[in-house]
Amino acid sequence: MWPSWMKTRNSSSSSAAASTSTALVPAAAACPRLSFHSPSLKDLQSLLFVPDTSAHVAAPSSSPSPRVFHRIRVAASALRVLRTLQQPSAPPPASGELPAGAGRVVLYFTSLRVVRGTYEDCRAVRAILRGLRAALDERDLSMDPGFLPELAALLPHRCRVTLPQVFVGGRHLGGAEEVRRLHESGELRRIVAPAPPSASLNCARCGGERYVLCGGCDGSHKRYSLKGGGGFRACADCNENGLVRCPACCVAAA
Repeated sequence: MWPSWMKTRNSSSSSAAASTSTALVPAAAACPRLSFHSPSLKDLQSLLFVPDTSAHVAAPSSSPSPRVFHRIRVAASALRVLRTLQQPSAPPPASGELPAGAGRVVLYFTSLRVVRGTYEDCRAVRAILRGLRAALDERDLSMDPGFLPELAALLPHRCRVTLPQVFVGGRHLGGAEEVRRLHESGELRRIVAPAPPSASLNCARCGGERYVLCGGCDGSHKRYSLKGGGGFRACADCNENGLVRCPACCVAAA
């Protein structure tokens, strides 16, 4: 009456269902609402139920299923503990007092007008930070090229470093666009620390340039030494331009 392929399919399905129901007898007896009679759900059934070790009858090919959900919960808890341990713990600051370095601004910029767009961005960011009277450490790469490898080490993931670059509290804030956006929203004033009352933007000693001539070599970057038979050697107190940071107005380096 039925075609041959229908008989084969029905017989195989019946045998598979019978074997599945026999293997899942302990689980169905424990919780009849969660028993699955479909052979396609046998993997889900094995995950939800742990076979009863006290049962005397067990399939010869079956093995105890691992407690998968329990292992997942244990792994998630371990990851949360690991993240907590990796976070640097800092003592809470006193009321009305910022911790050391919090909100302190370090600005890497250039005062050269070789590239007009870069110069305009540097001047704008410098004016914004000075207008907020932030505790600002200005590091001009055109005055002291030694700051260039320092900035490259702070941004190792960037193939090409652009100016200006701003760091607040030891963390990278961004360039000109990020500073402008934070300033327009009012967030920049909240995250930067104010400069001490004694700080002055128009220093009488350096004229606001933050650099003065080296007093040891008078800006020549060479000093005469009697060692090794005598001769001129590079001055160790200044940069290659013969300049030192103004001690009267510059924020101490971190």
